[in-house]
Amino acid sequence: MGVMNKYICTAIPYVNGDPHIGNALDYLLADVWTRWQKSRGVEVRFQIGTDEHGNKIAAKAESLGLTPKEYVDGQYGKFKEMASLLGASWTDFIRTSDPAHEARVQEIWKKLSPYIYKGEYKGWYCQGCEAFFSEKEAKACGYFCPDHQKDLTEVSEENYFLRVSDFTDAVRDAITKKELEIVPDWRAKEFLNLIKDGMPDVSISRPRRSLSWGVAVPDDPDQVIYVWIDALSNYITVLGYPSDDGSAAGDFNDFWPADLQVVGKDILRFHAGIWPVILMGLGLALPKKILVHGYITVNGGEKMSKSVGNVVDPFKIISDFGVDAFRYFFVRHIPTLDDGDFSDEKFLSAYNNELANELGNLVSRVAAMCQKYEVLGDLTDESLRATFLEYSGFETTRFDDLMEACKFSESLDYVWKLVQGANRFVEDNKPWVLAREGDNDKLTEVLQTLVAGLLTIAEYLSIFMPATAAKMREIYDISGAISSVDVPLFAKKIISA
Repeated sequence: MGVMNKYICTAIPYVNGDPHIGNALDYLLADVWTRWQKSRGVEVRFQIGTDEHGNKIAAKAESLGLTPKEYVDGQYGKFKEMASLLGASWTDFIRTSDPAHEARVQEIWKKLSPYIYKGEYKGWYCQGCEAFFSEKEAKACGYFCPDHQKDLTEVSEENYFLRVSDFTDAVRDAITKKELEIVPDWRAKEFLNLIKDGMPDVSISRPRRSLSWGVAVPDDPDQVIYVWIDALSNYITVLGYPSDDGSAAGDFNDFWPADLQVVGKDILRFHAGIWPVILMGLGLALPKKILVHGYITVNGGEKMSKSVGNVVDPFKIISDFGVDAFRYFFVRHIPTLDDGDFSDEKFLSAYNNELANELGNLVSRVAAMCQKYEVLGDLTDESLRATFLEYSGFETTRFDDLMEACKFSESLDYVWKLVQGANRFVEDNKPWVLAREGDNDKLTEVLQTLVAGLLTIAEYLSIFMPATAAKMREIYDISGAISSVDVPLFAKKIISA
C-alpha cells in the first residue's frame, strides 16, 4: 500500500497589516495536525499564503505613497517569516497577486458562468471585512460591524451575482450529513440556523471605480472579481486547478479534496456558504472538514486593541521564551474549538510550573541518575514502553481519537499524563534508595523504564513541541548511553515588562 496523501488549508490573511496572534494560531493548529499525520506515515500538503487584493490593500498602499503591488511585495514575506518562526511545516505558499493564480481565478469564473448573472446590488457592505451583508445579517448586528467597530455602508451598484440560492439545499444537506463536517458541531448548528430561510444570491464583483485593485472579470474590464471569490479559490489554484488545458489534473487529483481547512470563527460563513457553492458549481468535491477556532482575549476577557496596548505579540514571546514555549501555551491553554484567554501571569505559570518543573526537571533528573549510577537506557525493549504507558494510564487510541476530533488542546493535556506519570514513577520507585540498598537489578529496570518513558514522551511531544522533542532524543545516543544535559530544556525567567 502506498503512502497516503492528505491536504490541509489555512485561511490566507490580508496583508494590510502585520501578522498577529490570530494568524499564528492558524499556522500553529495546522502544523500540529500536519505533524500528527506525518507521524503516521502520511504525506501532507500544507498550504499557507496571503490575500493581496481589495480596497483595504489599496488604501493602505496609498497612505504610504506606494502602488498596491509595491506594498504587497513588501508585506507578504512577514507572514512567511512568522510561519517559519513558529516551526510550521508548510509546503506551499500562495499569493493572490501571483499571475498564475489570477489567471486560474479567471478560468474558474468562466467555469462558473452558468451560475452567474448581472444585476443591481442594493444592500450593506463593510470595507473592513471586504464583505457584503444580507439584510438579515445586517439587521442582526444592528447595521454595525462588531469586528471593525464601524457602521455598515449602504451601497447600490451594478454587479455580477452567483446563484447561491440554487445550492442552499445541497449545502445544508452536506453539512447536516457531515459530508462537509464543521467542528465544533455547535458552529455547524450556528451556520445552519443562519441559512434556515435560505441563502441569498451573492454579489461576486464590484465596479472598477469602487474596487481598482483586483482580478478583472473576464470579458468585462469595468468589473473586478470580488475579493472573496479571488481569495477562496486559492485553496485549489495552489494545486494547479484548473490546469492549462482546463482540466483538473496532477497535484489537484492527488490531494483534493482538502482533509482539513483551518479558519477563524469570523469567516466561517464564507467557508461554509460561498466556498461550497463555488466547488459545487465547478463539479468538485467539498472539503472533508472545517476546523473553526475562536478568538484570543487577554487579561480575563479583554479584546485586544492597539490603542489600549494589550496586543499579544507572538514575535516577542518567541524571542523571549522560545518557539516551543509559545506552541505549548497556545495549544494546551487556548481551547482549540473555542475562545481562549492569554495573560502574562498565565503564560509564566505554565512556563515555570509545567515546562521548567514538570518536564525540564524530569529530563535532567533522569539523565543525571542514569549517569551517576552508570545505567544505560535500553532502546529496544518494547515491554518497558508498555509498562510505562500502563502505569501512566495512557491509551494511544484515546490520543488518536482526540486528534481526529481536532481537540488539540485536550490531546496535549492528555500527553501531559505521561509527563506526570514519569514524575510519579520517579517518586514511587526512588532510584536513589535502590542504589543505596544495592538493588542494582531493580535500579536498572526503573531507570530503563524511565528512559523508555522519556522517549515515548518525546515521540508525542514532537507533534506539539518539535524542538523540545529533538533535544530530548539527543540525550540518548544509539547505544542508549546518556549524554550530559548542559543546558536545561526550559530555564525559569520572568516575562519582560
